[in-house]
Amino acid sequence: MKAKKRGTDTKLDKKARVLKIIELLETEYSDAKIALDYTSPLELLVATILSAQCTDKRVNIVTETLFKKYRTTEDYANTDLEKLEEDIRPTGFYRNKAKNIKKCCRILVEKFNSEVPRTMEEMLELPGVARKTANVVLSNAFGVIEGIAVDTHVRRLAWRLGLTEHKDANKIEIDLMNIVPKTHWMRITDLLIFHGRNVCMARKPKCGICVLNKLCPSAFTFDYDDKR
Repeated sequence: MKAKKRGTDTKLDKKARVLKIIELLETEYSDAKIALDYTSPLELLVATILSAQCTDKRVNIVTETLFKKYRTTEDYANTDLEKLEEDIRPTGFYRNKAKNIKKCCRILVEKFNSEVPRTMEEMLELPGVARKTANVVLSNAFGVIEGIAVDTHVRRLAWRLGLTEHKDANKIEIDLMNIVPKTHWMRITDLLIFHGRNVCMARKPKCGICVLNKLCPSAFTFDYDDKR
């Protein structure tokens, strides 16, 4: 498939451009929000751990039954590891995920009074929890904004949009935090994820219909059949 590079507005600096990106994506995805189903901080923590290398849709199918069986941190901490592995098997990498969830909940019971902590420092003490998971849980469960959750979509779009030159998630987060106003830290994650799923896909981005194509240094026009 032939492609032609589009012209981009190079006059805008990164801070101005990211605000325009947020504005345009808000018009497209005003209802963008986390796709994982949960009713408590614990459920969100478990679901986010399960979402690694797995779609949110599949995680929601698994947790529909899982959350009825495991209702407390003690349920996870005291369960037989092999049983937990079987319960989460469809999410992939189930042995490592089960081990992390069980250890994580054991620490919650022993150190945090069976409650999910509300600070980044404490969240990072938990097995299976890196900054992305911590940001997702803190922002969505508690409204605590300590950073920007960088998942696979955010990583890909931040690089394509020229908002970072890094591929490492932690370095990308720092770059985004330096140019995105803190009031938008939680929101930009949801918007980039929705755009990544619907338009800026990994293998075949729909640059020809993308609302960001004039702001994106990676934008190309493709011979797509679909039209806006």
